[in-house]
Amino acid sequence: MAGALTEVLGEVLVAADGEEVAVSALAARGVSLVGLYFGCSLGGSCAQLGASLAAFYGRFRGEAAAAGGQRLEIVFVSAEQEQQQWQEAVRAMPWLALPFSDKHRKLKLWNKYRVSNIPSLIFIDASSGKVVCRNGLLVIRDDPEGLEFPWGPKPFSEVVAGPLLRNNGQTLDSSALESSHVGVYFSAHWCPPCRSLTRVLVESYRKIKEAGQKFEILFVSADRSEDSFKQYFSEMPWLAVPYADEARRSRLNRLYGIQGIPTLIVLDPKGEVITRQGRVEVLNDVECREFPWHPKPVLELTDSNAVQLNEGPCLVLFVDSEDDGESEAAKQLIQPIAEKIIAKYKAKEEEAPLLFFVAGEDDMTDSLRDYTNLPEAAPLLTILDMSARAKYVMDVEEITPEIVEAFVSDFLADKLKPEPI
Repeated sequence: MAGALTEVLGEVLVAADGEEVAVSALAARGVSLVGLYFGCSLGGSCAQLGASLAAFYGRFRGEAAAAGGQRLEIVFVSAEQEQQQWQEAVRAMPWLALPFSDKHRKLKLWNKYRVSNIPSLIFIDASSGKVVCRNGLLVIRDDPEGLEFPWGPKPFSEVVAGPLLRNNGQTLDSSALESSHVGVYFSAHWCPPCRSLTRVLVESYRKIKEAGQKFEILFVSADRSEDSFKQYFSEMPWLAVPYADEARRSRLNRLYGIQGIPTLIVLDPKGEVITRQGRVEVLNDVECREFPWHPKPVLELTDSNAVQLNEGPCLVLFVDSEDDGESEAAKQLIQPIAEKIIAKYKAKEEEAPLLFFVAGEDDMTDSLRDYTNLPEAAPLLTILDMSARAKYVMDVEEITPEIVEAFVSDFLADKLKPEPI
């Protein structure tokens, strides 16, 4: 256990009284699950979660003391920029914290777990370091007594089990989804990007069905009232979880760790995730020629997928798109390296630490160059880490596979010196 947790958290953590606690000591306490609490002391939503989490944590500590062990530990991964604020926050918390000085590890954790907003609570298995639940906020709300501990993922078929609706009032059992590709669509009428995506998705759904593909979409509403749900659902030709079944809607959110909407998760007929980026795929492939949208190792940077630059470090190879075939040649150059990295981390059941893009010349790419203050050279090999506001630049006359592989390897080994964005 100590090895896996040390790899994630480092050698030591800090307690509320300022004392250092060895990560290896958690095993002796009987800790089997660690909650990574990404937050700060300033936001109202963080304060609200902190109070709920403290009560939740207190119940576990009480049970653990009675049973002679401690099943759960929380580790605060702070977004504080000032050490005094961090100290004040940690003093008020009954759990442990990542040291303020370990800023590099903090950024690695934010990137590793693709944390896009705070507060966020992610549960990981203490023996392996693997993610157990990406949306711990819903765990606290749905299971305040911890009866479902350790909240591990369940099969989609089990979580979705029950009646589903069509907008004409017809009811179907969830078994109707069996043997089909399924798009699990988290959306709400109050969200303008959701409404825009729904209009495109209706056409995509129609084209896929007309092509004879077995495909169904399941709407999981985040609407604020049943009337709003009904109004929005009336525009949709697919199925929905009944609005009144809040528990099942919440379990689906927990299963996929939904942090924002709209989100479209595409599943294969066995219920396994094909892509979490269904929104991007639908917008990039309006004719649905590439359905069911298996992920590509290397993407061409576009307006619709540029949002992924904010999800973690991204390798971006800038090329001169006026040269015919330059973008495709660039993709072929870096694809074997991307495939190797993706396969390595997939074998460990982890997300790859880098996304891979090729960028041509257009207004969006020009804006990205301006924002990150990159030279105008092409080709230009970069790694951009927006959350850390850091960039790594390789400006050479010729980009070869050897140069790309060495650049990636040095980045993953923390051998590159970042420049500020």
